[in-house]
Amino acid sequence: MSEIRWKQRPDGSNWGDFGPDDQRGRLNLLTPERVVRAVAEVKTGHTFCLSLPLELPGGNLLNANRHPPVRQVTRRKQGHPNVNYPFSLEHPSFVDMVCDDAVTLYTQYSTQWDALAHIGQSFDANGDGIPEPVYYNGYRGGVDILGPDEGGPTAKALGIEAMAETCVQGRGVLVDLHARYKAQRKLVGYDDLMEILNQDGITIEEGDMLCLHTGFAEAVLAMRDNPDPEILHKGYAVLDGRDERLLQWIDKSGIAVLIADNYAVEQIQGPIEGCAHCATMPLHQACLFRLGIHLGELWYLTPLARWLKAHGRHRFLLTAPPLRLTGSFGSPVTPVATV
Repeated sequence: MSEIRWKQRPDGSNWGDFGPDDQRGRLNLLTPERVVRAVAEVKTGHTFCLSLPLELPGGNLLNANRHPPVRQVTRRKQGHPNVNYPFSLEHPSFVDMVCDDAVTLYTQYSTQWDALAHIGQSFDANGDGIPEPVYYNGYRGGVDILGPDEGGPTAKALGIEAMAETCVQGRGVLVDLHARYKAQRKLVGYDDLMEILNQDGITIEEGDMLCLHTGFAEAVLAMRDNPDPEILHKGYAVLDGRDERLLQWIDKSGIAVLIADNYAVEQIQGPIEGCAHCATMPLHQACLFRLGIHLGELWYLTPLARWLKAHGRHRFLLTAPPLRLTGSFGSPVTPVATV
């Protein structure tokens, strides 16, 4: 067993609960028994693709730091473009033709998973009164999470490959926020969520993969590569990450992951007057930093939500491994729901 890398852990965290070297967080709850439980939700065999086209939302108006994929052709040794390339140019007896391309991809541009390396905090894990950059389970910025001047960018720990290796398969449970709030901007807190769970008869159990349908991704799809930030940033439901009771429920609920079809699951909030250290994304801090709960963002949940509503269901088999891209802070994903 490795030596614990922290002397004190954040309040309300589960650091060390899955072992001192754990890099999977609450994905540890997706046990074989819970996968079998999830498979039992398959009644008809119908499947749903829960990914937007990866070139959406389009442009960089929603996030100036993230850009759509750029595709380019690969080339043969002779410089010929590898599209409709006839092998007969190299081997006269061959009749084959080939197409091949390459993509420059921002890993968190469209439908995505956040790795546990995505969000950390300046926190005094050593107990010496000096905060240092720390991530889930005490992994360190500059040691485990490396920037370009430190031999990176790469996550030597907590990279997305740790998630991929679990296969990410379990029971999904969908909560339809859009059915209540439509396109209006609504900060959903603990009371709101509990009311919906009670009214819709939804039970969340340990190891479930919670999916929140807001209608945001459906709006992105309708805008087709021309997103309107005014509508998207001021519309549709988001979780209120500053609702402490909501954060406590996320912890106590035992959910394995938290997924939404909106931009960041929660509302990205401005600073609080007089609080120099308040998090801009408190739910991200709670989930990724303290609890090891991976976040899924910009998933395309509307067709699945409609089908489940029409059939009086909320649960399904969810299969959603990210790319096994060693050291990455996030990944595109093409999730599949099977009902």
